[in-house]
Amino acid sequence: MNTVSLIKKKQAGNSLTSEEVAYLVSGFARAEIPDYQMAAFLMATYFQGMSRAETVELTRAMIASGDSADLSSIAGIKVDKHSTGGVGDKVSLIVAPIAAACGVPVPMISGRGLGHTGGTLDKLESIPGFSTQMSMQEFEKQVAEIGCALIGQTDRIVPADRKMYALRDVTGTVQSIPLICGSILSKKVAEGIDALVLDVKYGHGAVYQEVDGARELAHNLVEIGEGLGLQVVALLTDMNQPLGNAIGNWLEVKECLDILKGSQSSPDLLELSLIISALMLKLGGISEDDQICRQTAEKAITDGSAFDKFVQICQQQGADVSFLNDPATYPSATAQVDFAAQQSGYLSEVNALVIGQAAVELGAGRKTKEDEIDYTAGIILHKKRGGRVEKGEPLLTICAQQKSLIDAVLPELKNAFQYVDAPLQPKPLILSMIDRNGENPWI
Repeated sequence: MNTVSLIKKKQAGNSLTSEEVAYLVSGFARAEIPDYQMAAFLMATYFQGMSRAETVELTRAMIASGDSADLSSIAGIKVDKHSTGGVGDKVSLIVAPIAAACGVPVPMISGRGLGHTGGTLDKLESIPGFSTQMSMQEFEKQVAEIGCALIGQTDRIVPADRKMYALRDVTGTVQSIPLICGSILSKKVAEGIDALVLDVKYGHGAVYQEVDGARELAHNLVEIGEGLGLQVVALLTDMNQPLGNAIGNWLEVKECLDILKGSQSSPDLLELSLIISALMLKLGGISEDDQICRQTAEKAITDGSAFDKFVQICQQQGADVSFLNDPATYPSATAQVDFAAQQSGYLSEVNALVIGQAAVELGAGRKTKEDEIDYTAGIILHKKRGGRVEKGEPLLTICAQQKSLIDAVLPELKNAFQYVDAPLQPKPLILSMIDRNGENPWI
């Protein structure tokens, strides 16, 4: 085959065969096809798109570039959850132990944060000693023994994706739905799962700010996932304001610990976590009855088994679990400043993007992949959209190691909040659910 002719074929808007897609992906993964040719192909795909069949073949070729977990010896339906990312999105740390505590095996490969969106691995690594790296054999063994493993992508898990994403990042081709689907689903299939719950976000703090873009991505992920042999359910969820009250790595872990210990202080985070957990249990064969799955997930929190499972996972992966049992002993940021409401009224906007970007400036996230993270830095929200506030009342607490970092973000944080005089109608956290049967409004 000839690489240039395949690039031209895609530039003309024609579909590639499975053999042609495999040739390009495997050749690039083995460094037989240079970056500049793959960059040209990615750009052609960005503009011309791919058919569903092509995207399935792209994903299969990416999976074939590396190792995949073999969990066939583990009883039960293996289920994972994936979010397209947002601000304060720490749901994975709650739903994984809930599902595992209820008997559903959860093999989870997660990513790091970049820009204003946080990463599950960074949150986990804020727990001293927690290792997110293990071999495929260790991954399989841990899932078999305790029902869950939370790791990062290794050099041998879909290496084609690692190389392709690095190229997409510097060629302006990140926002291509076929390429996004291939990247997400290749890693998920490589985990050895049977079913997947997707949390596809829209709004200020999401990859797609407009709901139409998020909806198109969700439908594609479901259809391509099904084409790869997975059972897939996707939720369209609101990321206009941060999820929960904490933004920043250890701050978010602590909020998850509170939820797992039965706290009701973050109702939006708790509700979304229970809904996703219940869907994981349903896909995992616990029950066909939605209410029973919800009650089973709730019971895992109230009886302490979900918290115990999270501690067990952390202990198995090398963490110092004393901080989980007594979070107050964890080091805190040396500088903490409250940010007050500029006027009285009802909050009509709590902008997730502005708050997420401020958290990055404080040290809670990365601007480049090489940046170090301050695990104690971040922001704690005291008020959410629709809340009544009085002028001078604290809206959030800003945490950092240096007061100068806090001073630098204060002017921008003023833009995160908008006020109105009259009470607001609540916005739904979940807009709709999408599965193999189509899309239905969430009731």
